Amino acid sequence: MVVGGDKVLSITTDYPYIAIEGVIGVGKTTLARLLRSAFKAETMLEAFDANPFLSDFYADRSRYAFQTQLFFLLSRYQQQQTTTARLQRGPLLTDYFFEKDRLFAHLNINSADELAMYDRLYEALSEKVRAPDLVIYLRARVDTLMARIAMRDRTYERQMDRDYIAALRQGYERLFASYAMTPLLVIESDELDFVRHPEDLSTIEQRIRSTLSGVRQPPLPRIAFPMPPRPAWKLTTTPPVEPQSEANWQALGDFLALAEAVGRIGGTLAQQAPIGPAGVPDTMRAALGDAHRLLVALARRTGVKLESSGAAETGVVAGGHTDERS
Repeated sequence: MVVGGDKVLSITTDYPYIAIEGVIGVGKTTLARLLRSAFKAETMLEAFDANPFLSDFYADRSRYAFQTQLFFLLSRYQQQQTTTARLQRGPLLTDYFFEKDRLFAHLNINSADELAMYDRLYEALSEKVRAPDLVIYLRARVDTLMARIAMRDRTYERQMDRDYIAALRQGYERLFASYAMTPLLVIESDELDFVRHPEDLSTIEQRIRSTLSGVRQPPLPRIAFPMPPRPAWKLTTTPPVEPQSEANWQALGDFLALAEAVGRIGGTLAQQAPIGPAGVPDTMRAALGDAHRLLVALARRTGVKLESSGAAETGVVAGGHTDERS
């Protein structure tokens, strides 16, 4: 049982299995470890250091992609087979989910024959893997990711290719734009430092609790992407993404953040009255403020003019700008 304020939440019954995902360097493992005590959970961490091909892969991705990915696939599958036994002991936090393996394979394996062989094996194994009850997507810009990778200073990551991280991030954006298997919680992590600032960790914890309370975010749109995934080592020799495509990605990011903020509003309503004896709760005020700010940002990004009616109550005027006098 987990206690949050006046709310008693049984995540062993409702949401026993939580997976944290995101691009290399975003902080998945660190967050899983930090949340372990708060949720009284066991952690299942990816054993990436055990892969004997990893250093060679970063030195020559095209040559070692297939061996590296097969090792990861079998290793992750073997680890996933322990989830049932772990969940009998209590909640489980993990720093990856099984679907990421296919994402990496389609980004890195260049040979059509090798990729076809990989896909057949993945399909056979994935049928026997338990899906998480909640997936947390830690989202961050490429600059943030590169800074965090440099800060942790792993030997085999010292020459990490920025184009590879950018391609990987795009792959994650594509994956979660159509992900509907389980509830999804998107957390913008660029401005968060949950290692040095306890309040940031507390914010993340409360967002998770709100989602576990039964809140579901609006389904994410299914988007037809004009450019299929391509190997990262070809990025420097292929034409850049058109500016309009980049704008679409940014708008999608705004939407994901807005959906997460709306989920927090629902979580707050599920736990307390919108107006109590002391007035509007701070959590509701903050959630509504974030949703308003993100809606305005999405309107600006897409060039949509928000209706001016109700501007006095919302602080929004035509054109999507806030009233500076409020």
